[in-house]
Amino acid sequence: MCGCQSHSEKTTPQAEPQGAGTLSFRVEDMTCGHCAGTITKAIEASLPGTRVQADPASKLVSVQGSSDRAAIAAIVTAAGYTPQPVTA
Repeated sequence: MCGCQSHSEKTTPQAEPQGAGTLSFRVEDMTCGHCAGTITKAIEASLPGTRVQADPASKLVSVQGSSDRAAIAAIVTAAGYTPQPVTA
């Protein structure tokens, strides 16, 4: 969980990536932009070629470019957060 102490209720929602091949997770303990950045950097560094949208307002993380749900969940968990798969 984030310890940055800069949590803000004011966030700008980001558009979710669209299309097949997008995996989504709900991350309830992603509470601010710093959390979103940490998750984004962790996934993109571990899985080059992925594109991540992390929105702390909606608690959603969407990943394009990988179909390995277990690997993404493990990366988010290793970054200190608790991902829950969102199924369509």
